[in-house]
Amino acid sequence: MPTSQPEASKPSEDRATPDSLLHARTGTDVSAEDVVLAAGRDITPRNLEWAKRKLDREGPAALDKLLP
Repeated sequence: MPTSQPEASKPSEDRATPDSLLHARTGTDVSAEDVVLAAGRDITPRNLEWAKRKLDREGPAALDKLLP
């Protein structure tokens, strides 16, 4: 007797994130706010200072390191 999974358990192709949305940068400057949000933090003065230091050390790659 074959065992098959119901249709609901199969991954849906339309649920996949399009490749164009997975890229972090589009050639624009990276701001401290971008880094804070990519880290999943709230925009507060303390977090903005942290992000500015991170950008100073790592440059725009700081954002790429935080995003998948």
